[in-house]
Amino acid sequence: MTENEIAAVVVDAAYRVHSSLGPGLLESVYEVVLAHELTQRGLNAARQVPISIQYGEIRFDKAFRADIIVEDKVILELKSIEKVAPVHKQQLLTYLRLADKRLGLLLNFSEALMKTGITRVVNGLKET
Repeated sequence: MTENEIAAVVVDAAYRVHSSLGPGLLESVYEVVLAHELTQRGLNAARQVPISIQYGEIRFDKAFRADIIVEDKVILELKSIEKVAPVHKQQLLTYLRLADKRLGLLLNFSEALMKTGITRVVNGLKET
């Protein structure tokens, strides 16, 4: 599957989770349920994936953790906050760059409507 095909499944799964659970729970609840939903749909959804980084000559193992990585291609950054700030988008873009991934989705489950809580962040992915 391509990144865009994976993203389509993720968005549909996020809608289902949000409509079932509603807004305002802790991020950890959405993380475990969304990962389960994606697995049920036949995707590999790894939670709290440690990402190593290279800084000069030094490699730092487990420098940060990605909330969910789907099919080793798409990073999902989950939030349950009042409003997504530009820094959250920059955070995900940095994660993508450091993990050498091309697509990330920032999913804010505190929005009344899930469609307003989805932000697509790309790192060199060509739009189709």
